[in-house]
Amino acid sequence: MTEFGPSKSSRSPFGSRRRGFFTAIIRPGGGALRVGRDFGRSLDYDVRLFIFPTNVATRVPKTMTTKTATSTTYDQLAAISREAGLLGSINGLLGWDQETTMPEGGAVYRAHQLSLVARLSHERMASIETGQLITACEGEMDVSADTVEAANLRAWRHDHDRAVRLPASLVEELAATASTAQHEWADARKNNDFKRFLPWLQKTIDLSRRKAECYGWAEGGEPWDALAEDYEAGCTAAGVATVFGPLRDRLKVLLDEIMGASQRPSGRLDSIELPIDAQMSFSREIAAEIGFDFGRGRLDRSTHPFCGGSHCDDVRMTTRFHGAMLSDGLSSTMHEAGHGMYEQGIPFEHIGTPCGSSVSLGIHESQSRMWENQVGRSESFWRWCAPRLSGHFGAAVEGIDARAAYESSNRVAPGYIRVEADEATYNMHVMIRFELERALMTGDLAPADVPAAWNERYRDYLGLEVPDDRRGCLQDIHWSMGALGYFPTYTLGNLYCAQLFDAAREAIPGLEEGFAEGRFSPLLDWLRENIHRHGRRYSAAELCERVTGKPLSADPLMHYLETKFRALHGI
Repeated sequence: MTEFGPSKSSRSPFGSRRRGFFTAIIRPGGGALRVGRDFGRSLDYDVRLFIFPTNVATRVPKTMTTKTATSTTYDQLAAISREAGLLGSINGLLGWDQETTMPEGGAVYRAHQLSLVARLSHERMASIETGQLITACEGEMDVSADTVEAANLRAWRHDHDRAVRLPASLVEELAATASTAQHEWADARKNNDFKRFLPWLQKTIDLSRRKAECYGWAEGGEPWDALAEDYEAGCTAAGVATVFGPLRDRLKVLLDEIMGASQRPSGRLDSIELPIDAQMSFSREIAAEIGFDFGRGRLDRSTHPFCGGSHCDDVRMTTRFHGAMLSDGLSSTMHEAGHGMYEQGIPFEHIGTPCGSSVSLGIHESQSRMWENQVGRSESFWRWCAPRLSGHFGAAVEGIDARAAYESSNRVAPGYIRVEADEATYNMHVMIRFELERALMTGDLAPADVPAAWNERYRDYLGLEVPDDRRGCLQDIHWSMGALGYFPTYTLGNLYCAQLFDAAREAIPGLEEGFAEGRFSPLLDWLRENIHRHGRRYSAAELCERVTGKPLSADPLMHYLETKFRALHGI
């Protein structure tokens, strides 16, 4: 399983969400996540010139206009927001380049580039002028109204109030540290050398604590809460623990049933060594068939898959492959395509404002999980997809029918690597990371003790002895980017995904049967209408309840997992 992540773009304080875990998620406060970024410097000039290629001139957002004395207060805010969005888009492309094509020697200077963009963005968002315009605008309109303008204003207030709490120097230091730390992490992981990464992990934790202290947290809360707000508004460590505890118990019961079953799905497809180039061609074809628009996006390879780019018409995905594990490379690509289709579904006219940005990482993750799992791991999908295997892999896949491919994509086996985990064990990986980063933020866990604590939890949760740090605590890019508070959004995404998919199935007769005939547009159209087009107009919780008629619950996810895996294992 992959993510929209550390090169997923984050949302800029003014809206432009560029995902990437890693596409650099920039949020008010600057830290390196790829999903968004914040912006803000007071404007000391009256005219701005925006230059676009002639072939996209007609696509210039209608509110991306020059700021003049006759502009309304809202228009002036929107103009600042659009400019901030441009800065965020630059950051997204720099982050994508760093993960895909930048030569190793460019790392030091890239850190300076990213830190400068982060500072400029932050100063723009945190400026006195921006705050005054927000206050004036609040006096001119009904902030509680269910309109795009009111939703933008609410988000601008939220983002500005957070941004002003962070000094620009800290924002700049966070961005520079994240850029360098990612480079050091990549080498440390490659060489299984935790000691090399340790100084950067320590620095990242120290800076994250400073950032949390600047933001502050509610009485009875903890530092982790202040950071999680950037990724899932309203998310707290106590709230996550309340959800994760019962969910872990239910997953453990299901996992025990699966591991004790005598019937096991076949893994034949993933035992076949297949050329990487052919896997890339196959995965690209599938991404296009399910709805990713390659006229407005691209697919490359990277160490850690992510989705980023600059805006809805320039979405950059990456994926990765193993010689003998086709289902992993395909699911990784479909996952990122889910993120990418969300980004491509955001209305261009809102780009650079909150309503031109995804609502939260949990909702973003729900989109990627849906295409990866509910679609890509379904038997109906493989009835359509399996006949296409021979066109890319020839005689190597002879005898692999839809059932064999379906079983290979749904094998359950506790493993070390989160992004390769099956659906039954994936959330356990997330829970482990949440517990560790929570302890890192409170000081109950020292960075130097992370490997031992990591290995102990894998022993307790999944019954595994982690063989080395490369397959242990060095496997994820997130902490090198300063993305503490991010991990729980993956499980929240799974919860949202299952509940939203149930609503889609109820609204679209024959939805899953259509996958067997290659009909994926009904689902994508439904998601466009109910999720993508709204941006940040509603909170994640509001959006979930509006679409499904119910508050978020773990029941749809557990029903989906229990039904599928009990049938596959004859339980």
